[in-house]
Amino acid sequence: MLFRELNRGKCKTYLLACENTHKAALIDPNKEKVDRYLAILAYYGCKLDAVIDTHTHADHRTASWELHDLTGAPVIMHRRAPAPHVDIHLDDGQCIFIGEIRLGVFSTPGHTPDGISLYTNDRVFTGDTLLIHGTGRCDFAGGDAGEQYDAINRKIFSLPDETLVFPAHDYRGHTQSTIGEEKRTNPRVVGRSRQQYIELMNNLGLALPDKIQEVLQPNQSAIEDESLHFPPLAELNRVHQLTAQEVRLHLGSATSPLLLDVREPEEFTGELGHIPGSKLIPLKELPARIAEIEAYKDKDVIVICRAGVRSTTAAAILTGLGFEHVSNLKGGMLDWDDQHLPVER
Repeated sequence: MLFRELNRGKCKTYLLACENTHKAALIDPNKEKVDRYLAILAYYGCKLDAVIDTHTHADHRTASWELHDLTGAPVIMHRRAPAPHVDIHLDDGQCIFIGEIRLGVFSTPGHTPDGISLYTNDRVFTGDTLLIHGTGRCDFAGGDAGEQYDAINRKIFSLPDETLVFPAHDYRGHTQSTIGEEKRTNPRVVGRSRQQYIELMNNLGLALPDKIQEVLQPNQSAIEDESLHFPPLAELNRVHQLTAQEVRLHLGSATSPLLLDVREPEEFTGELGHIPGSKLIPLKELPARIAEIEAYKDKDVIVICRAGVRSTTAAAILTGLGFEHVSNLKGGMLDWDDQHLPVER
């Protein structure tokens, strides 16, 4: 197995390649480094076989879609990843094959809902769930310290103590650790109950990443078009959220709301389908097509996407344009389908 860490900075990207088949994977690639990645693949004579993001990043733009466009390699993320154009969605217990290398998948939410960790042979790639002598913050939308504690203790720490730990970030100059070392010395986890961990993580008071406004929503939506002005994060936090069952009840009311689906056309008719009666306007087209729904400015509008993230952005845009009664389907079509509610395809 060929293994390299490629960035030599706070954000880590890992090259993993099968030396027999020359198939390779890039884990958590950074958009600013695409030329470097392609050069290294060429140097080793490897074909990019998979591009994997362990979660939706908030401090750097992912290179996943650009690498897919340049090489044809599939983009792989957890099923809760909010972005479109993910070719393979994973869940806990599945695996990825890179040539003869088998990568097992742990679902490890907490930092984000779509966090995964990948393990093979003597190492584990922990994303932002478990860091070296630390853990990933849980104060972004969808973060959950309790879920993170469970993921670390029940899944990652179930690996053998000698397993090498490679996180997606490091801020102290570390390059690797081991499961045994983290069990013994990680100051956020060792000796803390689940409730104590939740209290610690919910009161860290960390500043937001410098580039979060420029990075997070583009990563969530896979939109490169700078003409779409994303709303400030504070406006996203004010969007009214409805559960799938609450939306179902609204559909049975005397004044049915406009169901506005902001996914891509292939998602609308894809595996998750869409709620009957929905109107499709992809997020990137919403500002230009706002005239199509002007009649609903003073009526109920429920916005829908895959995981409830892009639709929250769309709901904030609509509110800023004067729509008075906008709500978001929390958890998106994933939650709707998980509850076996009606869909069309």
